[in-house]
Amino acid sequence: MIAQALMDWIADQQQTMLARTIALAEVNSGSFNVAGVNRVGQMLIEAARPLHAEVRVLPVPAFEAVADDAQVVQRPLGDAVRLRKHPQAPIQVYLSGHLDTVFAADHPFQQVRQVDGGILHGPGVADLKGGLVVMLTALEALERSDMAGLIGWEVLLNPDEEIGSQSSAPLIEEAARRCHFGLIYEPSFPNGDLAGSRKGSGNFSLVARGRAAHAGREHHLGRNAIRALCDAVAGIDALNGRRPGVTFNPGFIHGGGAVNVVPDTAMARFNVRLSEAQDSAWCMSQIEAVLEPIRHRDGIAVELHGGFTRPPKLLSDRNLALFELARECGAELGLELQWQATGGCCDGNNLAAAGVPNIDTLGVRGGSIHSDQEFMHIDSLSERAQLSALLLLRLADGALQI
Repeated sequence: MIAQALMDWIADQQQTMLARTIALAEVNSGSFNVAGVNRVGQMLIEAARPLHAEVRVLPVPAFEAVADDAQVVQRPLGDAVRLRKHPQAPIQVYLSGHLDTVFAADHPFQQVRQVDGGILHGPGVADLKGGLVVMLTALEALERSDMAGLIGWEVLLNPDEEIGSQSSAPLIEEAARRCHFGLIYEPSFPNGDLAGSRKGSGNFSLVARGRAAHAGREHHLGRNAIRALCDAVAGIDALNGRRPGVTFNPGFIHGGGAVNVVPDTAMARFNVRLSEAQDSAWCMSQIEAVLEPIRHRDGIAVELHGGFTRPPKLLSDRNLALFELARECGAELGLELQWQATGGCCDGNNLAAAGVPNIDTLGVRGGSIHSDQEFMHIDSLSERAQLSALLLLRLADGALQI
């Protein structure tokens, strides 16, 4: 039997949830907009006040990156936020979502608008500010129930998920050591399906350095960094198709200047996706095999920066059991939940690698994320909050072995 009073209470929060989602989405929180990220964090702390949780604001290290001019830079980030309650309870659950979006402060997509058909368009409405509202509403329902105190929970809101969670990774690892299950509020698929297995991911930068020279008078003295970089990029791209489930995507290139100068610096960025944990060692050996002969050219140096930050997420037996419990909860609410493999990745990858079974698409139904067409289905706010609340109640009642 559903805890009907709690489900009804969540349904009554629909307009409040919508207003809160709009308010959050109207604050730009691109990953490097420190003020915006921190503003969203403070808004969520205020929204979580009825939970009476322990609140900590946690600074994270700067993000190290290779800038377009090939210099290694440290970019400051906003703070993470942690909420904890009932830390002595026998069952501990980790809930998470991110404060940042992919839309920088100068991106043209900044406005939220509601359209006919129950659709809300806006930056981050699905990915994942709507999900943050779903999470807090579900927790408030749990705390209103007679199960409160039988299950402990920890919320981590990180500021850098959209750029790989490089700086917040230690916070995720720390929480993983305390928790038995993970619930993450990335958007579900538009039809409500959940993500199952996920590919792993690595982000890399290449810097090629040569020797500048006059392109006419002393061309022979120059060493062209763009040519060296292009050979490296072409070699890495040629690795596609050589190992099942592994893809290489050169995504950015920059270098040179005046065309009467042999360019002495160029840089590129690329992404790698992989299906199995052992794929990463193969990828690194193949990348190095591409770069090694280029490094032996006279006057040329090539540097590789970055690494794999998201291990592949594979479905363990415990993860499948958590999915089945979610599906049972969905059925009680009249939802048919399925899951499907995806090439995308998120903090659920890191949590699974730490041994914590998790569902990482418990947020709103939405789509076109990472584009200026991003949308969410408005009615999924209360729908998904009911699903999470019921799942938390079942976990508190011992539905799964820890």
